[in-house]
Amino acid sequence: MTVIDSASPGPAAELIERARRLAPVLRERAVATNANRRLPSETIDDLRAAGVLKVLQSPCNGGYGLSMRDHLDVNAALAEGCGSTAWVVGVTHAHSWMMSHFPAEAQQATYGADPDAFVSAVIGPRGRAVRTEGGWRLTGVWPFASGSENADWLFLGATMVDGDQELGPAEFLLPTSAATYRDDWHTTGLTGTGSCSVEVHDLFVADAFHLPMIELATGNSPGAPLQTEGWNHRAAAIPVLVLALAGPALGIARRALADFPSVIGKKTIAYSDAVQAEHTTTHLHVAEVAALIDEAHFHLYRAADDIDRSARDGVPLELVTRARIRSDCAEATRKCLEAVELLWRDTGGSGLYTTNPLGRALADLQAMNVHGGLMLDSAREIYGRVLMGLDPQARLL
Repeated sequence: MTVIDSASPGPAAELIERARRLAPVLRERAVATNANRRLPSETIDDLRAAGVLKVLQSPCNGGYGLSMRDHLDVNAALAEGCGSTAWVVGVTHAHSWMMSHFPAEAQQATYGADPDAFVSAVIGPRGRAVRTEGGWRLTGVWPFASGSENADWLFLGATMVDGDQELGPAEFLLPTSAATYRDDWHTTGLTGTGSCSVEVHDLFVADAFHLPMIELATGNSPGAPLQTEGWNHRAAAIPVLVLALAGPALGIARRALADFPSVIGKKTIAYSDAVQAEHTTTHLHVAEVAALIDEAHFHLYRAADDIDRSARDGVPLELVTRARIRSDCAEATRKCLEAVELLWRDTGGSGLYTTNPLGRALADLQAMNVHGGLMLDSAREIYGRVLMGLDPQARLL
C-alpha cells in the first residue's frame, strides 16, 4: 500500500511524529476507552502535552495554524491507535479553527488564559436563540457533542430569532459548565468519543460570543481581520468542516490492514484444510483492500490540497470544487469501510469479539459513514447536481 506522508517541514513534521509515537499508547487504552464511552483524562493530558489539539488553531490564539494536509496526517496517525480518540481530535481541530472567526472578546475568553483550551461543539442549528438586549437567550438540546465532557468551552448551533423573524443559523459560545449533560452515549461505533447530548435552557449569550454561519461561510467574519499571522483562516469553511470528519477513516483502515495477518494467524478456512494466510482468495482480498485505502488517500489529499491552495492564494473555491470536496470526503470514508469490512469477513467468527481490533475498526467506520456530512448518497447527489448545472439544494457548501 502506498502511504502518502506530509512533506511539511518544521512543526508539522514534529507533530505528525508525536502523533505516531502516541498511537501505541492510545491503542493500549482503546478497549477501556470504549468501555467507559469517553476519552480517559490521561488521553486528554497526552494530547495536550503533544500539542496535537492545536494543529489548525490560529497562531494568534497560541496554535500552529497548519494546513489541512497536516491535519489529515496527524489525525490519521492517531487513528492507528484509537478511532474514537482520532474522531474527537479531528472535530476539535475544526472547532479551534472556527474560533479564529469569532469576535475578539470570544477568542480572548477562550484562549487568552489558556492556549491549550479544548473546545467542543455541535455545529448544526438544533437550538433556538431569541434576540434580547445585548445578546441572545439560547435554548435547546444538542446530541452528538463529541468530547464535551473533557472540554473547557462549547459552542452550539441555533437558529437566530428576532421577534417573528428567523435570521438564520449561528454558533453560540459558552463555558461547558453552563450546559447540562445527558449520559446517553450508548452506541455500536465510535463508542469512546463521549458524544453525549447537552442541554441549555434560556441561557444568556452576549453578542460577542456568537457567530452567524453566513459570516463564517462567506469569510466575512468579525474574527478574520484579527488574524495577523498565517493563512489557514482564509480556508473555505464548509469544506474544512467536512474534511475534518474524514481523517480518522484513513488511520483506522491502515491499522486494520496491518493487523490482519496477525489476526488470522495460522487459522484454516472453516470446514477445509486450507490455511487462510496461504489462500489465493486472501491474497486477492488484501490487495483489493490496499487499493481501496490508497483511493481514499488520494481523494482526501486532493481535497486537502485544494482547500490549502485556495487559502494560501486567497482565491475562493469554485462551487463545483466545493461540491467535489464533499463528495471526496464521503467517497473516501466509504472506501475505508468497504476495505475493513472485507478484512473483517475474512476473520470469521473471531471478528465478533469486542477485543478483536478489526471488529472495533468496522464499527467505528460504520458510525462515521452515517454522519450527515459523510453520507455518500447525499454527497453524490449534490456533486451530480452541480455537474449538471443545477442548484445543489444545499444551504451551505
